[in-house]
Amino acid sequence: MNLADSLDINARARPDHPALIQGEASLDHATLSLLVRRSATHLLSLGLQPGDVVGLCLRDTIAHVVLIYALARAGLVMLPMDWRWTPAEQSNVATHFGARAVLIEPDAPVVGALRCIEVDAAWDASVTTASPDTDFVSDLEHPLLLSLSSGTTGRPKGPMIAHRHMLRRFWTHWINLGLNSQDRYICATPLYFGGGRTFTMSVLFSGGTVILLPPPHAPEAIPEAVAKYRATSLFLVPTQIRKLLEMPPDATAALGRLNLLLSSGSALHPEERTAIRARLCARFFEYYASTEGGGVSLLTPEDQLVYADSVGRPVYAVEVEVAGDADNKLPPGMIGALRYRGPGVADAFHNDPEASAEAFRGGWFYPGDLGEIDARGYVFLRGRKKDIIIRGGVNIYPGEIEQALAAHPAVLEASVVGWPSRNLGEEVAAFVVTRSAVDEAALQAWCRERLAPYKVPARFEFVGELPRNSSGKILKQALVAGLPPR
Repeated sequence: MNLADSLDINARARPDHPALIQGEASLDHATLSLLVRRSATHLLSLGLQPGDVVGLCLRDTIAHVVLIYALARAGLVMLPMDWRWTPAEQSNVATHFGARAVLIEPDAPVVGALRCIEVDAAWDASVTTASPDTDFVSDLEHPLLLSLSSGTTGRPKGPMIAHRHMLRRFWTHWINLGLNSQDRYICATPLYFGGGRTFTMSVLFSGGTVILLPPPHAPEAIPEAVAKYRATSLFLVPTQIRKLLEMPPDATAALGRLNLLLSSGSALHPEERTAIRARLCARFFEYYASTEGGGVSLLTPEDQLVYADSVGRPVYAVEVEVAGDADNKLPPGMIGALRYRGPGVADAFHNDPEASAEAFRGGWFYPGDLGEIDARGYVFLRGRKKDIIIRGGVNIYPGEIEQALAAHPAVLEASVVGWPSRNLGEEVAAFVVTRSAVDEAALQAWCRERLAPYKVPARFEFVGELPRNSSGKILKQALVAGLPPR
């Protein structure tokens, strides 16, 4: 089987059902299937062979989605790339992963010395005349894409995801999230980003409808699109949701009609989850996931009422454990290295044996997160292992302090890092984004009431916003770099 086989099934079963919508443009399922087949044939006619890595560096358009499935249909391996990256960043990633070619926008800068293929009017003309009846690769073990981890500085990391891995991730969407052929899903995040790409592929595989609402867009564009297109499902990262929470209730009322409002990328705070359910959508779910493993755990609206600081319980067929320093399984209630395994989890990082040996051990994937699991199977994140602050030999978990600060009514967001110290090794520093006036003394007093003395930040930095990567995760190293020596 090839994942694109499902497009042919949908084309026969519901040919005129809308598959892709962007503004006034649209494709039905019959047209999508035919266009994917012709595009795949044209890709192979350019000398590319099944198994070749091909960079996909396009804006978030219908053409981008068509080529996601065309690469899959042709048996080519997609390397997602952000068109916003500099030419040097694009070249670094494409070269490391051995891309044979890169698909780019018309007149975009070339990517190093790599072969660049413009998706332009000439491309469209060639696709129109290409045969849809090529004998394509059909094997679930065949590689599908290199799913890059967050960040592109230094040596990039990316696991090789096969068709079977992605299919099992789709199972999670059906079983745990309820996505199906009746969905009208809004893609409001970049297509090169794992969440936006995977949910788009899943809904189209199921025969549903995807509405493209690519960033950048004003926050009000999201509820307006939900109302205009009668959307049923929506995936957003926390930064997008926080902007919606700042809007008046009448401006976000359409979100209440959604069957599914889903967030992933970084954890939300308990009081934010409460506000989302009350003010945006009662059917709000939080998804803990990774590019390497797909969905890991899900926090349902019902779970949020009881386990406000959890990321939920494992999704279908995924096992999650907490391990000690010797990779031994720890009992409930103990903090250790989170690890998980399942049919959608990759086996290694491509072209990176050193990083693979560290993250993939004994059949488990170790994402670098610290966590604990209670007796009922609920997972609690306690920060990143590399972000542990060691103050005078004592381990301090930034997530605990961040939650305490986020509970302050004047604090919109907080990020806690280790501040290098000659005397103690590290001190605690907090970067805070506020929603109303508050000073350092007030925040220190707030923390002293809720935390042990050694966990109270020694320094507060008030900032307008926190630096983030393209998937919304806070760049803590950038924060540390801005601190003065101590």
